[in-house]
Amino acid sequence: QVQLVESGGGLVQAGGSLRLSCAASGGTFSSYVMGWFRQAPGKEREFVAAISWSGISTPYADSVKGRFTISRDNAKNTVYLQMNSLKPEDTAIYYCAVKVGYGYDYWGQGTQVTVSS
Repeated sequence: QVQLVESGGGLVQAGGSLRLSCAASGGTFSSYVMGWFRQAPGKEREFVAAISWSGISTPYADSVKGRFTISRDNAKNTVYLQMNSLKPEDTAIYYCAVKVGYGYDYWGQGTQVTVSS
């Protein structure tokens, strides 16, 4: 059974940093695109970043470009999201997901990130 577990969320002041991790189990994910999404209160879930199996392709949402960095360690089946220069508008539940088919097929439970002003 595929399982994705996010960690690393928390409360941070504006301008601070956090590093999120997403550990995948129940399969081998080194061949698949992995992504990060977020959902703020009262808003729809939105794309944050993704990474190809090789790590070469890393698209980002415009709102996080230059501040967030996605990376992966295929040997550990883990994807990371380094978040710097955090803003209050980055407050959300952050989810990781794996794209096996045409869409993201498996999702984690999410980790809360709260940025205080």
